[in-house]
Amino acid sequence: MYLHLGQHIVVPEATVIGVFDLDNTTGSHITREFLKEAEKAGKVKSVSDELPKSFVVCGEQHPGYAKRSMNIKRHADACNEFEIYLSQLSSMTLLKRSETVRFD
Repeated sequence: MYLHLGQHIVVPEATVIGVFDLDNTTGSHITREFLKEAEKAGKVKSVSDELPKSFVVCGEQHPGYAKRSMNIKRHADACNEFEIYLSQLSSMTLLKRSETVRFD
């Protein structure tokens, strides 16, 4: 399935590492540093010109990697490649979109 991040951006749900609220997470210097380094590396994409409310980290995992056991930075480091999308939608809206009824 796919997750619609806003505007015309859609990502496969299987690649979503995490969805984070910008107001709550950027209070941490670790998250700010992670986002700053990702921006320097050209891995941050803005979904809209509007003020972002959340960010979504997407990436392909190495085979055999267990997602639950690591924090976001270590998870992103363990990925072959990752992208960060800044979305004007709240993290709760994105969560609700990911929990829609599936027929697969």
